Amino acid sequence: MKHKILLAATLAAAGLFVGCNQSGAQNSDPNSDAKADSTIPVEVIAPSRGEMLSNYAGTATLEAEADAEVIARVGGQVLRVLVEEGSRVRAGQVLAVLDGEQLRLQAAQARAQLAKVERDYKRQIELNQRGLIAATAFEGTKFDLDNLRAAYQLAALQLSYTELRAPFAGVIASRHVRVGQNLQPGVATFRVTNTTPLKANVFVPERELRRLRPGQEAAVLVDALPARHFPAHVTLVAPTIDAQTATFKVTLEVSDSAGDLKPGMFARVAIVFERKANAVAVPHAALLDAEGESRLFVVVNGTARQRQVRIGLSDAGRVEILSGVALTDQVVIVGQNGLKDGNPVRIVHLEANDSATAAR
Repeated sequence: MKHKILLAATLAAAGLFVGCNQSGAQNSDPNSDAKADSTIPVEVIAPSRGEMLSNYAGTATLEAEADAEVIARVGGQVLRVLVEEGSRVRAGQVLAVLDGEQLRLQAAQARAQLAKVERDYKRQIELNQRGLIAATAFEGTKFDLDNLRAAYQLAALQLSYTELRAPFAGVIASRHVRVGQNLQPGVATFRVTNTTPLKANVFVPERELRRLRPGQEAAVLVDALPARHFPAHVTLVAPTIDAQTATFKVTLEVSDSAGDLKPGMFARVAIVFERKANAVAVPHAALLDAEGESRLFVVVNGTARQRQVRIGLSDAGRVEILSGVALTDQVVIVGQNGLKDGNPVRIVHLEANDSATAAR
């Protein structure tokens, strides 16, 4: 009986010991989890290599290189209108015809007077050579001839103005006259525009003056055609600065062989200062500004390491890294603001996690 009691006590003690060991083992797991949770979650990306651009972004209104109003130089009634808005015209093409009867009569009168004096002058040449006419009379006839010749040419010129002509090849942008209308000299009749090429005037801050020069590439984007970029180039950089706005004018020529762009369109312009074909770049969000120096974090064996870097061009949310990182580095792009050099980190993929959350 004593032996049984002793055995039961021994087993109870052994069970208590085992229970204590198990309890101790369970208590060690939270410590282990706490150690794991002390790492800081970060998202990383590898530096990329590709083309980088440095550009100036501005806005402008597209303008036609040639754009002019056709002004009536003489008055008269409109007899015929030969073109409509949207018509393509050649340089010198007749757009409308005015009643020029009075001017034709004036031209005929001047021509007749000129013809009479021309005959008199020819006869006086022979008489002058034979000494049968005074020199003063001969010179007077010559002056009359020159005067009447100029009067006839002026009358013929005025008559030609009854045909309203296109000053250059282009498109009729607007028509302001109709058949039967009586025009006064100086009235605008048509507007002719040539949309090839189009130009854009951008007003750039004076600090960019040294970076701009004729021939630089550019691109133009318009709201009406948001999916297309139209090539352009700088044709003129103004040599002076506007003192009131502290800007200078830069003129671009825009290429549009299809004719999709129209004068008056609002355009966003990007002028390329510099282009590098094989630059190493990281997202701009990775950079930290520390006392005027550019720094970022990379992950090395599960530890955050701060690196000082030298930056170059900046383009579309990316920044060129001239030195400080390699293409094989894991650069921290999310979570870096709270990091210190030497912090343990664990890499997470936030985009994947967000997608999984959205799927649930």
